[in-house]
Amino acid sequence: MSSTNTIGALVLAAGKGTRMHSDKPKVLQELLGEPMLRYVFTALDPIFGDGIWTVIGHGADSIRTAFADEDRHFVLQAEQLGTGHALQVAWQSLIDAGISRVLVVNGDTPLLPQARLMAFMKEVVDRDADVGFMTLTLADPASFGRVVRHNGEVAAIVEAKDFDENLHGQEPNEINAGIYLLKVETVSPLLDKLQNTNKSGEYYITDLVELAVARRMRVCGVDCGQDPHLLGINNPAELVRSESLLRTNLVLEWLEQGVMIHAPETVRIGPMVYLEPGAVLHGPCELYGRSEVLRGAVVQSHVWMRDSVVAEGAEIRQFSHLEGAEVGQDCIAGPYARLRPGAVMERGSRVGNFVEMKKSVLGEKSKANHFTYLGDTEVGEGVNIGAGTITCNYDGVNKHRTVIEDGAFIGSNTALVAPVTVGKGSLVGAGSVITKDVPENSLAVARGTQRNLPRKRES
Repeated sequence: MSSTNTIGALVLAAGKGTRMHSDKPKVLQELLGEPMLRYVFTALDPIFGDGIWTVIGHGADSIRTAFADEDRHFVLQAEQLGTGHALQVAWQSLIDAGISRVLVVNGDTPLLPQARLMAFMKEVVDRDADVGFMTLTLADPASFGRVVRHNGEVAAIVEAKDFDENLHGQEPNEINAGIYLLKVETVSPLLDKLQNTNKSGEYYITDLVELAVARRMRVCGVDCGQDPHLLGINNPAELVRSESLLRTNLVLEWLEQGVMIHAPETVRIGPMVYLEPGAVLHGPCELYGRSEVLRGAVVQSHVWMRDSVVAEGAEIRQFSHLEGAEVGQDCIAGPYARLRPGAVMERGSRVGNFVEMKKSVLGEKSKANHFTYLGDTEVGEGVNIGAGTITCNYDGVNKHRTVIEDGAFIGSNTALVAPVTVGKGSLVGAGSVITKDVPENSLAVARGTQRNLPRKRES
């Protein structure tokens, strides 16, 4: 755990999110190609390390699968009976871990600002509050819980549907941001006192505020102004709003770091993408996953990339699609190239229009310029592959590899039926169907003999 050693974090991610109108758990809805829960973890990991617990419920297996390669502490809320119930379900895990204070955040707030979280925790700890929470002041409080104050002091948080001006006074514009810092020792006795006597029939974590005030415990609401980064996502419109804000922030950050981005308002860059100063992007284009574009590389417009690397001096031309691919130094791909997972272009190689590669290596200075499919193929250096070439890698049951050695020349409209090897310096005649290995420095022609017959005409 981090230097805050006895402060842990609890992420509430068990809800279904019915207003998203999707079978997918709300926290797995994506912004710029990544689930919103990923952004929450990214904000919390540097602060809390392994001191993060996540309450899951609806779609629990999907969430575990999405983060299967990470060491996460998941707590199952089998019945989703509200945020207060989620806290009850996870509480013993926090006690067992020796947590003295816990930061509680919602899994649907992907834009959490680290600096704001740190400042909030410091203020609550400095004031030695038992219950601290963030507030926002909005022109339209919408469906957020209202913060009720008496003489400037927090009295309660009332859910929107339960707010009654006759009981609570004039409706405020200050709302609950849903982020809390709770002192475990003093809050523990309050958990059993949460009730579900409200219009939703749920146990609300917000009720802890009124319970704490009634017992004269220290409660503080930290005003965070109108910061839109603290707003949660409840429906498609709010997701798009947050994604747009995130997209703008990320593009501006890369521009400030020396990346040249033309038409920046049309460029989408995922949060895990890495760009070097001196890289050039032309919008519209989309880069997702762990893609990398290095110094001097150029990505032209209408390019889509995920988990792909574009090395120094390489160029990805318009309308190309890359996924799990590696494009080496000084290579050119496209326009209209498709590089699928396992495609590797080595230095100076070229892939032209309507060429597809999958699990294949194209060696240094080799070229496949037109209408070609390379699947499960290893191509050596200085090879020329003619238009219409296909490596037939699938026999209906198994996949097989094709090897084309250095300096070979493959004529147009050739089918190479794997497993097969074309030796160094060999030439395969256009229109051939190659089913046997071709020795080095050979000419292979495998096609029917041309016959010219008189043309029959109707009388």
